[in-house]
Amino acid sequence: MSGPSTRTILMTADSVGGVWTYATGLASALAASGANVCLVTMGPRPRTDQRAMVSEAVRLIESDLALEWQDPEGKDIPEARQFLRDLERCIGPDLVHLNSYREASFDWRAPVVVVAHSCVNSWGVACDDQAFLSEPKWRTYSRLVEDGLDQADAWVSPTQAFAATMRGLYRPRTDAVVIRNGAAFGGAPQPKKCLMLAAGRMWDAAKNLAVLAEAAKDLDWPVLVAGSAGRSAGKPACRIELLGELSHAELSGHMQRAAIFVSPARYEPFGLSVLEAAGAGCALVLSDIATFRELWDGAALFVAPDDADGLRRALDDLCNDPLRRTRLQRASHARARRYSIKSMTEVYVRLYRSLLSPKPTADAELVEVRT
Repeated sequence: MSGPSTRTILMTADSVGGVWTYATGLASALAASGANVCLVTMGPRPRTDQRAMVSEAVRLIESDLALEWQDPEGKDIPEARQFLRDLERCIGPDLVHLNSYREASFDWRAPVVVVAHSCVNSWGVACDDQAFLSEPKWRTYSRLVEDGLDQADAWVSPTQAFAATMRGLYRPRTDAVVIRNGAAFGGAPQPKKCLMLAAGRMWDAAKNLAVLAEAAKDLDWPVLVAGSAGRSAGKPACRIELLGELSHAELSGHMQRAAIFVSPARYEPFGLSVLEAAGAGCALVLSDIATFRELWDGAALFVAPDDADGLRRALDDLCNDPLRRTRLQRASHARARRYSIKSMTEVYVRLYRSLLSPKPTADAELVEVRT
């Protein structure tokens, strides 16, 4: 965004899950390119280690506004509208980048970009848990998501597969701009240890870690799982070690040591932890879902999401075949380089410029961007 006039971007984010990693990485990169970035938190306030992920060049504003999936009836909307309206008056953004949906309908003066990271309806479909969506409060939620997509000047999806899912659910008036998420990578991968790693909440049906717990019972290598145990009781399998909530730096350290990263997810619109594990040189064993195929076909092993026996065999074979494991580690590491913070940021800057330009440009016609 550098140039004759410095642009100001107001970006929202939440500290729950991978959106925080995405938003802090993008905001920091935009600030490094010359933009003035104001990052506004929604939902729980970030932990100290999460605040450390934000560049000093980014202005961080912490709010106590509810996340939309925690407030499906929209009770918090008047407060959010007033808070963000006051903030807009204060900083005068040239562009608003929302990592949620409903705030797009708040009558912003500046162009609005909405990024579709996930949604409750697509989660319910993928996890075969849709009964609750018929409740009035979730119908309100669906309407607010639909309105947000329609009110945005552009909406972004991290994969073509998830864009198709969102089109089928909400039928937005415009098509998605597909911009792959990006991650920052260090140097060459470190020597690996004989262990496997997974990340996610044990109780989350989308992460589907119960199938990994079942497969792990007969594996020789230990399986480490980073993330909240939540409602899960105790240790689910003798070969699984629950690490609990980790800082981003701690999780990155485990990725550097793990030989294999496993994600049996039923639902993953992108999977930033998979990307970071690949960047650390882990061999990938992933569920055979459309988003993972789109990103990692030819650089990972795929297993049907609910096939515990198939997952056990794939992991056991990989543990006992160092040559194949090394090939997959190299393949995932090479593929990860396509999805860098730099390439992601460059495409977002092109999109921003197309929205800020007073005349049509080729960038305004973007539908898919392969980075």
